[in-house]
Amino acid sequence: MKILITGTAGFIGMHLAETLLKRGDQVIGLDSINDYYDINLKYGRLERNGIQKHSIEYGKLAQSELHDNYQFIQLKLEDKENLLALFEQQQFDKVVNLAAQAGVRYSLTNPDAYIEANIIGFINILEACRHHHIKHLAYASSSSVYGSNTQMPFSTSDNVDHPVSLYAASKKSNELMAHTYSHLFGLPTTGLRFFTVYGPWGRPDMALFLFTKAILEDRPIQVFNHGEMMRDFTYVSDIIEGVVRVIDNPPRPNPDLDPRSTDPSKSKAPYKVYNIGNSAPVKLMDFVAAIEKALGKQAIKELLPIQPGDVPATYADTAALEEELGYKPDTSIEYGISEFVTWYRSFYGK
Repeated sequence: MKILITGTAGFIGMHLAETLLKRGDQVIGLDSINDYYDINLKYGRLERNGIQKHSIEYGKLAQSELHDNYQFIQLKLEDKENLLALFEQQQFDKVVNLAAQAGVRYSLTNPDAYIEANIIGFINILEACRHHHIKHLAYASSSSVYGSNTQMPFSTSDNVDHPVSLYAASKKSNELMAHTYSHLFGLPTTGLRFFTVYGPWGRPDMALFLFTKAILEDRPIQVFNHGEMMRDFTYVSDIIEGVVRVIDNPPRPNPDLDPRSTDPSKSKAPYKVYNIGNSAPVKLMDFVAAIEKALGKQAIKELLPIQPGDVPATYADTAALEEELGYKPDTSIEYGISEFVTWYRSFYGK
């Protein structure tokens, strides 16, 4: 297949591109390479798949030096004219939209970035897919959409009308927008609610990266909600396996759906939403202990209140993923953290 992956200078996007290239798909990667965090890490991810920094020029395709079936283009999703031109030129079979402005806390101080990338950028993707007859659009949503929901585990059948951050609201908006295009134009769309993804090449604004860096530098780590947090940490290779299975199984219309159904995960349209999580929430202090063990060094802990936009716990119900796609993530936190620490020490020479 010929697949467009947006966000390939990002954490999940890099790993997904690598996996699809290995199985023989033709991949076009796209990323704006913005400076939300260290762009040298983003260039490092691109170089891992053979895209050299000197070959990147905005709006033009760069050829991988490692893979004949991989090209990359630096482009903003908000740049509708160039995005539509890319779709017209390449005639993709499927699209995986991972590009977005990430981060819950950043959305409190820079809301415009989320509207531009996550709303305007996403409608441009939908329009491009609609007009170029894409066979399946899979896109990143987030466990953040569950907001103030306290019913555990989080199910795709739950109501998600109470987001607690603009980031979460933008992801819920993506799901609504996708459903509209599935209903009106028959575009198969699948939303992927990721649960706290971690692993090698991870984001510097995530807890694992922040904690590892601080511990190695003998600085205190900030432990929010006084350590009374639980997260459904999901190793990146588990996420990728789930995404690949979703790509290969586009949703179909469900004309026999009971019209009285109020389950938001069901639709007559070719529309689907899945949780992808480990279904094994870990206490934050246990997470820290696993990092300390992998580093062979104790953390200096600064206990702080919960931050605006944060939720105290996440826990994925992955029954639909298991039943419909035959997959359940299962990588242990000890193994995943050890792999991350090994990568971190190698990449940063620590």
